[in-house]
Amino acid sequence: METQVVDVPEKGRFEIRSGERLVGLASYHVDGTTMTLPHTEVDPGVGGRGIGSALVAAVLTAARERGLTVLPYCSFVRHYIQQHPEFVDLVAESDRPHFGLETAPR
Repeated sequence: METQVVDVPEKGRFEIRSGERLVGLASYHVDGTTMTLPHTEVDPGVGGRGIGSALVAAVLTAARERGLTVLPYCSFVRHYIQQHPEFVDLVAESDRPHFGLETAPR
């Protein structure tokens, strides 16, 4: 399944699409230099195919490119960061214990 992630700032979310079909989204809010990530969802009909992981990877990469830190309130985003420690630096060191990321390797 070929997908594309797009930022839709007027809706405050990144969307992942398969062709013209919306198959997932990650909501966000930017305040200054911080991107809050409260919620991610994927259409259950395409679950288990890595759609959520591709979406979160794109969101975190966009945050890095924009010089933002992230607050991963979404449990899926936190789990992704735990599994991909190359992104833990996006969470401010002082915020890591709050999100269970204090022991994540750097």
